[in-house]
Amino acid sequence: MSSHTSPSLPCVSVGLEDFDLTAEVARLRAGDTRVGAVVSFVGTVRDWTGTTSASAVMELEHYPGMTELSIARMIDEAKSRFDVLGVRVIHRVGALAIADQIVLVAVSSAHRGQAFQCCEFLMDWLKTDAPFWKKELVDGQGQWVDAREADEHAMARWRQG
Repeated sequence: MSSHTSPSLPCVSVGLEDFDLTAEVARLRAGDTRVGAVVSFVGTVRDWTGTTSASAVMELEHYPGMTELSIARMIDEAKSRFDVLGVRVIHRVGALAIADQIVLVAVSSAHRGQAFQCCEFLMDWLKTDAPFWKKELVDGQGQWVDAREADEHAMARWRQG
């Protein structure tokens, strides 16, 4: 499986490859002199085992094409809610080890407040409603992971307004 970046969805990438925050922020800014703020969030695989087990991995699955389109639609929703100039979302899939980067949301705007809000909105959506399926595995034994109650609560505030 290779990385899938649709030419029609340049703001979304879903794939196996890691990402470089500096390169992605530079790509987002790309000489746009209107940009006064760039806010980014990088999520990493945390140690859920409490043991830092070398055999611990998180496996992420998705439906290629459908997942990218779903994220692109949520980016469109975010752009309708917040005054932003650009958005970039990268989400990794496959087997990821503890401390690996898993997700990037980067937002550019003329002002920081709108960029912060847009980034938070997109992360809350990714944690609760994005079409990804996560399984935590230790020594070959795994369990599927649902959205946490705190994540659902965070997303609820966006649904109200």
